[in-house]
Amino acid sequence: MTNEAAARARKTALVRATAVCKQYVQRGSFSRKKFAVEALSGVDLDIAPGCLTALVGGSGSGKSTLARCLAMLEKPDSGEIWLEGESISVGNPQQAARLRPKIQLVFQDSAGALNPRFSAAEIIAEPLEIQRRESGPRLRERALELMEEVGLPPDWANRRPLEFSGGQRQRLAIARAIALQPAFLILDESLSGLDLSTQAQVLNLLLDLQSAHSLTYLLISHDLTLVGQIADFVAVMHQGKIVERGSRQQVLGSPQHAHTRKLVESVQVLEAAFRTAQAGGGR
Repeated sequence: MTNEAAARARKTALVRATAVCKQYVQRGSFSRKKFAVEALSGVDLDIAPGCLTALVGGSGSGKSTLARCLAMLEKPDSGEIWLEGESISVGNPQQAARLRPKIQLVFQDSAGALNPRFSAAEIIAEPLEIQRRESGPRLRERALELMEEVGLPPDWANRRPLEFSGGQRQRLAIARAIALQPAFLILDESLSGLDLSTQAQVLNLLLDLQSAHSLTYLLISHDLTLVGQIADFVAVMHQGKIVERGSRQQVLGSPQHAHTRKLVESVQVLEAAFRTAQAGGGR
């Protein structure tokens, strides 16, 4: 790809990663000898603006490591990452401070991600206060507005996180994540662990917010059934590499890589077993 073509590609994609590598140094359990674990190996990924891209793969495939690099929580060993055409991997503190609020994460464990000593209003208001977006009475007013936007009653503003249900805590985490009006939201297994009814409600909320705020999502998930229902694009990770990517219909409907086929076939087997169990229970 020429420099001009690469520049056009960076402008077209909201987020673009090229040749991203990341290693961790660990020690053996018994020998204590150091060895390197390659978490990411030459990852290339384009995330289109306004779309929901799903990142799927087995445990240890590198999904969360990639998410942390994209969110500027970790620096790649090599390769580059761009947000809105600007490099976020150049190590410029001023640039990082300006771009970081545009990228937010919502984790699977909302209870662990929220300060248990803070009230709901304080949790939502904290990033606004740190970034000096609001102050004084307006700070709390904005927190209450965000609570209402994600479907939480504003009169619950003084409750602590553990006073909320799992689904309500996830709504609280989402309110905090959108407080700074980000362009890019990373959902790291954010719908896992919720019952199907609550999962559907939180998913509908996310889709409504995406439409209202022109958000771009990266959904990290093991649930291919869910991904097959909502994703615009799918990228499949295996052993630190993206082995297949494309539209949802291409990747899940006609998988080309052996690992993708294995993932799709495992879901088909489970769905067939579930249908058989349902049919047997109906007799």
